Amino acid sequence: VQLQASGGGLVQAGGSLRLSCVGSGCTLDYHAFGWFRQAPGKEREWVSCINMNGDETTYSNSVKGRFTVSRDNAKSTVYLQMNSLRPEDTAIYYCAGAPATTYLKPQRSYRYWGQGTLVTVSS
Repeated sequence: VQLQASGGGLVQAGGSLRLSCVGSGCTLDYHAFGWFRQAPGKEREWVSCINMNGDETTYSNSVKGRFTVSRDNAKSTVYLQMNSLRPEDTAIYYCAGAPATTYLKPQRSYRYWGQGTLVTVSS
């Protein structure tokens, strides 16, 4: 299984971006997915995750109400819609997948990782 993240870029504070994570190599319908991020000089942290069916999602407190995770199994793609972006959202964003039905928060739970996409929010 390979995951390819894209959609990052430079945006002003208050703006929006939509990240995509496309999977290939096997059927991703039976996988849960998560989004993580790593800011400069900091450890990678969990942002959001979604279960296999796409009907359960959860978010870190820092992004709750601003970010929305979704998935389109027909396109083997997971999305992270990011609104009301802040400079502190600047980071490399990673998508990750695991053969699981429920959503997963711990990084160690994930088997597959994308290469990351850089999001830079200017003030």
